[in-house]
Amino acid sequence: MTFDPFGDFESRGYLRNIAQEKDPAIVRRLEHASFTTGIDDAFEALKNKKALTYSDVLSTHKILFEAMYPWAGQDRSQTAPKIAISRGSVLFAHPRYIQNAIQHALKLGNDPKAMRGKAGEVMGYLAHGHPFLDGNGRTIMVVHSVLAQRAGFSVDWASTDKTAYLQALTKELDDPGKGILDKYLEPYIRPAVTDLKEHIPAAKGLDGGTGDDHKVRGSNDDPVVIAEYKQQQLKRDEHTGDA
Repeated sequence: MTFDPFGDFESRGYLRNIAQEKDPAIVRRLEHASFTTGIDDAFEALKNKKALTYSDVLSTHKILFEAMYPWAGQDRSQTAPKIAISRGSVLFAHPRYIQNAIQHALKLGNDPKAMRGKAGEVMGYLAHGHPFLDGNGRTIMVVHSVLAQRAGFSVDWASTDKTAYLQALTKELDDPGKGILDKYLEPYIRPAVTDLKEHIPAAKGLDGGTGDDHKVRGSNDDPVVIAEYKQQQLKRDEHTGDA
């Protein structure tokens, strides 16, 4: 089933993309073209930022995907505030708390010592926030790579296995702060690279997607969804206090 949070796929294409394209293969190509075209500018915009902020995450997405989506740079509190979105059994942050989740990740990530010790945990919190309807993985990988570089290391994403990484990430999302993704990434930690724009495109699985692994769980007013959010909140509050 096509991921269709707007409910207008047939009339406006996948996520209202500018080309109004519906074909998954074409959507992937268009997304990847937008990403690779914008990546130089995205890194340039982050280069001189003293500490990365939530606003920087939004602007990074806009730079990377404004050629593809008219809503690029807008988070789910603007684009889809009334629905819950999940990947498999994992429920992403409520639109109201996306910014909290990302800010918690950045609080850790902007601290070089914490970033060196918890690279996977930082990625997990960024992923949990899931600010955008699409392009999250590529956006947070750009942000995460800048944080890693500043902390004196890099992740050899090209050597990771996409399936194994996503499995570890899913476990991290379901059980945060237990070092699951830290442990997975440990063998791929390398000295910092200087040319990030060459480093990131080599990562596997960055050719885009069409949301086939994402779904609309339901309305945020649905008692079942509310209960799922509350259950998740209890688990995550133990580690973040606010995410």
